[in-house]
Amino acid sequence: MNPSTLIGIVASILLLGIVLIFSAEKPSLFVDLPGLGIVLVGTAAATFIAYPLREVMRIFGLIRSVMHYEKLQTDKDLEDLVEISRIWMQSDIRAVEAALEKVSNPFLRSGVQLVIDNVPEPDILDLLQWRIARMKAKEHAEAQLFRVMAGFAPAFGMVGTLVGLVNLLFVLGDGDITVIGRQMALALMTTFYGVLLANLIFKPIAVKLERRTEQRLVLLNTILQGISMMSQKRSPALMRETLRAFVADVRDEIRDTDPTTARAEPTA
Repeated sequence: MNPSTLIGIVASILLLGIVLIFSAEKPSLFVDLPGLGIVLVGTAAATFIAYPLREVMRIFGLIRSVMHYEKLQTDKDLEDLVEISRIWMQSDIRAVEAALEKVSNPFLRSGVQLVIDNVPEPDILDLLQWRIARMKAKEHAEAQLFRVMAGFAPAFGMVGTLVGLVNLLFVLGDGDITVIGRQMALALMTTFYGVLLANLIFKPIAVKLERRTEQRLVLLNTILQGISMMSQKRSPALMRETLRAFVADVRDEIRDTDPTTARAEPTA
């Protein structure tokens, strides 16, 4: 499991436990199945209306991907590219093809295959940039799905609140404190559930997916630069240093460090 996700789950459980144990006179008061049903069913219904069935059904797979730790093999992919470029400089196509079979990155494999097939560099770059744009759009839509659900959940929490208030007004004249209290609980708990689901589940998953996309884009754009240099038959040593500098510059852009104390991270 992804360590940060596991820490977040444990922290969430501790937070709810502290709230229920120390802030509530009776923890069972925070369990309101009708209110939870309004939020969950309403959010699900609105999501099915907003998105095609095939996209909604991918939610469970996306949640599993967030739960699991995905380690990008950036250093290995770049070293594979440099090594294949070195073989390519020797004009040994069979050796290049043999080395290409050991590459696990499909994007890298496709780019190198286009180079050894003598496809013009502009066409290679156009195709690879289109693949990057397609992946970015696809994963952005996946993250946006959870952001939309994060907007639906509090809205249906308010729907439950309105239902509870309307029922409260109907029973207010009877003076039955038990019934009045039950309707007030329904009115407040649905809002609680909606805000909780939006900010503790849906939005964090969306942010995690967006962050995963950013890391993938860094890797794919670095490989794209390497494929371009390989197509131009640049020196493998120059390619290695250029790609290292590219990755280092990107890390500097996305990580706020003190330039007087920061040290270069090893990339190999």
